[in-house]
Amino acid sequence: MKALQDLELLEPIRRKVKKGAPYIGSSAGSNVAGPTIKTTKDMPIVQPRSFDSLRLVPFQISPHYLDPDQNSTHMGETQEERILQFLEENETPVAGIREGAWLLIENGAVTLKGKTGARIFRPGQAPVEVAPGAEISKLLGGPDAS
Repeated sequence: MKALQDLELLEPIRRKVKKGAPYIGSSAGSNVAGPTIKTTKDMPIVQPRSFDSLRLVPFQISPHYLDPDQNSTHMGETQEERILQFLEENETPVAGIREGAWLLIENGAVTLKGKTGARIFRPGQAPVEVAPGAEISKLLGGPDAS
């Protein structure tokens, strides 16, 4: 995020995508596609000017989503707990995308692709499990909503 801000690339990327250029982002590249980087799991070793991001979609993307391990003795927070904490203070839905899954956003539709599923988190609602092939814009909001 800091590099995108320092190089003044946020607005040029937004303009290109709005004009039809494809955007492919994995890992941090998917984090920055949403409204903010507030759901990234990365340790902030540098301070960006802002957590505001590309806003290509109206929802947060949390890649590398890991389900809670019921047999774990680790006492730290799970990714699900962190996302639920985010939703206590924010209204933006979150797509927890597991390894091997991705989102295809085309013609106003958001479709989960790949071999694994995702978990959708929305304010005030229980998380929803979605399988590959599911069209999920009604759960998250489509790209035209951003």
